[in-house]
Amino acid sequence: MSGEVARKDRPAKRPREGSSFASGFIGGIIEAWDELRVHRTRVLLSLIGVGVAVCALTSVVGIGAIAQQSQIEQLERGSGRPATLVLGAPYDPATGTQADKATFEAAVATAIDRYKIDYHGTISFAQQNVQFIDGASLVDTQAVDVDYGTMHRIQVEHGRWFGDRDELRLAPALVVNAAFYERLGSPDLRTSPTVTLLGASDVTAVIVGVTPAQPFEEGYLRMFMLNSAYTAIASPDALSSAVPQVELWVPPELAEQLTTLLQRDITAAFGDGWQVDVFRQDYLSWPGGGDPLGPIRLVLAGISVLILLLGALGLVNISLVTVRQRIREIGIRRSFGATARRVFFAVMMESVVATVVAGAAGVLLAVLIVQNPMVRDFVAAGLNDVPPFPVEAAIIGLGAATAVGALAGLLPALVAVRVKVIDAIRY
Repeated sequence: MSGEVARKDRPAKRPREGSSFASGFIGGIIEAWDELRVHRTRVLLSLIGVGVAVCALTSVVGIGAIAQQSQIEQLERGSGRPATLVLGAPYDPATGTQADKATFEAAVATAIDRYKIDYHGTISFAQQNVQFIDGASLVDTQAVDVDYGTMHRIQVEHGRWFGDRDELRLAPALVVNAAFYERLGSPDLRTSPTVTLLGASDVTAVIVGVTPAQPFEEGYLRMFMLNSAYTAIASPDALSSAVPQVELWVPPELAEQLTTLLQRDITAAFGDGWQVDVFRQDYLSWPGGGDPLGPIRLVLAGISVLILLLGALGLVNISLVTVRQRIREIGIRRSFGATARRVFFAVMMESVVATVVAGAAGVLLAVLIVQNPMVRDFVAAGLNDVPPFPVEAAIIGLGAATAVGALAGLLPALVAVRVKVIDAIRY
């Protein structure tokens, strides 16, 4: 008897709030999907605009990421990757004396080793007399190190960029531009074509690579040569007149600190009175640097948002009509105990589920458009690092679709909640 009393006095278990909410949420989604299937003809037309807008918005973000990478790589070919520091040769302002090259190179090597800078190189600019079939011409020459190709994302259309083994060549290796290559007759690089570099003693050089043609380089002759080769063939006067500078690719977060440290260390190697210039030259250090395509992307995104709002307006109209036709149904559900919150949630979820489905279709279509080989070849032409389809584009598209669904379902849900049970049953 006492056991029976104990069982009678024992309070009944209450369902957990979390499980109740989860089951209600899942039930609401299933119910919303069933209603969409019933009214699919009415909803479909309004969702087309939402799907197209989400596709446009996602495509803008996806193609914008590729176009931005293309613009960034173009900037890095000229100014170097972030962060590129330029270290000029020290000089004495009082006398105008240029620093001794050997002392300068030793001080730089010590600093590079001390701060463990992996990518670096000396750059010198000069002119070299080159013998072509139709005569000799002065060619602008840039003496660089192997790392220069990585630091500046140098593209090679034919052949290759310099490698470490090119330092051991007796015949200097050259990477020339398209105008130089065309004037030479565009020979097959597999045959190791050569040119003669004229000077006190003529030198035969081997062409190993050709850079792509640039709009501003029509008829302009330019070539790259390794520093070791240039030092071996240049005259003493040319070497003394060339003003070398050192480029260093360092982490952007350490750029400011390393600028100060390098300036201090190189100055200490020469003594007081010598001036050492160290500055950052990559595009992120320029005034107004950052995303060069930002304004264009904002305009395109604004147009997509406008299309989304128009699609949402059509969805609101369809939802209001659907709710008014379901007043009797809503009243019966309220009479059987459905709370205002449950009715609000059910009507709201119909709109949200519909736009999420339309948004998913729009995102899928955007992925197919952006990943299309024709589109990628057009937008990503000349890219070294083609970015994959950005995940944030898909997230933005689905997020926008969900937000539009919530906004479009808000007004119909409020109308459904305000329905009186007795009036709805009489309707």
